[in-house]
Amino acid sequence: MINLRFIVSIIGRLILIESGCFLLCMLLAWLYGEKDALPFLYSALITGSTGLLLSFSVRPADRVLSKKDGYLAVTLIWVTFSLFGTLPFLFGGSIPSFTEAFFETMSGFSTTGASVLDNIEAVPHATLFWRSLTQWLGGLGIAVLFLAVLPGLGIEGRDLYVAEMTGPTHSKMAATFTTSARRLWLFYVLCTGIETLLLCTGGMSLFDAACHSFSTMGSGGFSTKQASVAHWDSAYLQYIITFFMFVAGINYALCFSTLQGKFRNLFRDQEFRWYAILLGAAGILVAVALYITGWAGPEKCFRDALFQVVSMISSTGFATADYLIWPPLIGLLLLILMFVGGCAGSTAGGIKVVRIQLLFENSLMELKKIIHPNAVFPVKYNSKSVPSSIVSGVMVFFSLYLMLFCIGSILMSLFTDDMETACSAVISCMSNIGSGFGEIGPMETYSHLPGAAKWLLSFLMLAGRLEIFTVLVLFTRTFWKK
Repeated sequence: MINLRFIVSIIGRLILIESGCFLLCMLLAWLYGEKDALPFLYSALITGSTGLLLSFSVRPADRVLSKKDGYLAVTLIWVTFSLFGTLPFLFGGSIPSFTEAFFETMSGFSTTGASVLDNIEAVPHATLFWRSLTQWLGGLGIAVLFLAVLPGLGIEGRDLYVAEMTGPTHSKMAATFTTSARRLWLFYVLCTGIETLLLCTGGMSLFDAACHSFSTMGSGGFSTKQASVAHWDSAYLQYIITFFMFVAGINYALCFSTLQGKFRNLFRDQEFRWYAILLGAAGILVAVALYITGWAGPEKCFRDALFQVVSMISSTGFATADYLIWPPLIGLLLLILMFVGGCAGSTAGGIKVVRIQLLFENSLMELKKIIHPNAVFPVKYNSKSVPSSIVSGVMVFFSLYLMLFCIGSILMSLFTDDMETACSAVISCMSNIGSGFGEIGPMETYSHLPGAAKWLLSFLMLAGRLEIFTVLVLFTRTFWKK
């Protein structure tokens, strides 16, 4: 039996946090003397009142969450946050259409970075700040934030944690999931603060630096400029953002243990080594191709190549150049990286490096079994045998991912005549990247797509961010059986 009353109570408490964020944006609007202070006040009042009503009027009989409850709660939390997150756009008039406002907000919370705004510089500062803040909140996870700041509900939160955190395995950093969530957020806030300071020293204003740090650490890609990071044309700023995009794509539990002085853990981790090698090889290949074709000098080619490769594999989606005018081979490589994604337990989207690794190892094992059918060849990760249940889960995830990509591409082809646009829009939203190919390139927006396409892509953003299983399981008959 699903504990719906407790789930509603949790959602009520969480959207109180969202109303607090609206008040913060309202203060920023007053600071800049812009017109969106009242829209944020109205949004805060509506969201806060609803939160109080759900928190205190709904009395759960017990405070126990099952695995079913965890999947349903996490999905409803993300949808509810996105629904209330549309209010500032609607009240302020920045995005008057509910469909487009929901698309923009879901794109923010899912850290996709796909936008419908064609003139970002004309949008008020507070609205741009809220837009970037959605990516920061969604990056590490709304439910994980809940476990970190609202531990007083008396639940351990394992099923919320597992339903939202990315990757096939979830290693505990501490004795409880609440402590793990707090430590993850501590690292997250620390990195955001350091990046903001470094960007300020490179010539960005504090506002631009904070917004880009939110987007970078959340692997989001929303910028305060229409030209994205290319607006500044600064090597220093691009290298700083590249480094933090790289960090955002690493398993955060691994990063935290490295900060504690356990440096060997980082280089012993097989997934991190694959992630670093893949980035290095792809970056060098793209840089060489750009230099051969006369794109720019050696340093500029290396910088643009490294930035775009890291941006794609970390699913951030920032751009310093229009890669659509690069050689087709580079475009194909970037498309492959869109599928791969970053490490498990990071803010990056995509299939994840560890799943690619386990699929590769399992394929080698099957080839060996053809020669030695009676031999036992275990799949290993970090020198340890991986349970067959995890390997099976990875294979099912990969199959569902490709199936959802194919179905989504067929449906998107109904809304555009360009198959390149249709397919890249689907994988861009599923992998939470934002920029794609064709009519949704790095210098373009999604505003020209019809409303039905935006709803489809919004669903794909949510499914991709919550790792498909969490969302798709809700559509099975078994889930709803008592």
